[in-house]
Amino acid sequence: MPFGADPAAALLGAPLAVLAFQAVLVFARLGAAALLLPGIGEQEIPAAPRLVLGLVVTALLLPGIGPALPDAPEAPLEAARLLLLEVLAGLFLGGLARLVVFALGIAGQAVALLLGLATVLVPEAQFGGQGTAPARLLMMGGVALVLGSGLYAVPLRALAESYTVLPPGASWPAGEAAELYARAAGESVALALRLAAPFVLGAVLFHLALALLARLAPQLQIFFIAMPGQILLGLTLFALLLPALMETFGAAATEAFAALPGLR
Repeated sequence: MPFGADPAAALLGAPLAVLAFQAVLVFARLGAAALLLPGIGEQEIPAAPRLVLGLVVTALLLPGIGPALPDAPEAPLEAARLLLLEVLAGLFLGGLARLVVFALGIAGQAVALLLGLATVLVPEAQFGGQGTAPARLLMMGGVALVLGSGLYAVPLRALAESYTVLPPGASWPAGEAAELYARAAGESVALALRLAAPFVLGAVLFHLALALLARLAPQLQIFFIAMPGQILLGLTLFALLLPALMETFGAAATEAFAALPGLR
């Protein structure tokens, strides 16, 4: 394309087959990422709004990145390879952003176990099947924070700028991708441990107190009698710490989203 040429004009001058194939390539990456992006890729959101969002973002991005996209290949296998790489890139970027939200679910499961609510299950789409109520509450709170604070726009911008680090048709950087995923997974687990740490400390202190009472009054079933108190105290602690937990998650999500490929 000549220097100073308008990308939109060049896109309109492209053959229809080339334009259609490039639009499919862009939508493949965006659509795959939309299945996993926090806030946008939630299972509770109907498929139709996500489809419309993908089509709109595809139409917005195509004029700018169209010149960098490959033309429609003649070989069907090459076209399938290009599409597969774009889907893989979308899943890779969406999965990196999703890992930080998984920390809330892991922390919630740990909190439920420490509070004695591990057997109270609710439907949980993120983990499949059933999950605990604290985990569900934390996940919903995280999604509300991402959508309400505008953090969802950061992964979308990373997705739009990812064509500089993951150009269409280039060989897949398996080693670097695996390293990024391993690092993000480790940070997610570390965040989950930080979120659950106050409840671990509270459970340890509570059970130490019960152990001392059991030594003083061995004829009483202290642990059985104290179960309602454990749940009540745990729920009180959970309610008091919930704003701080969301604040910690918001800071971690901001840092994790800012480190996505394409934004560095």
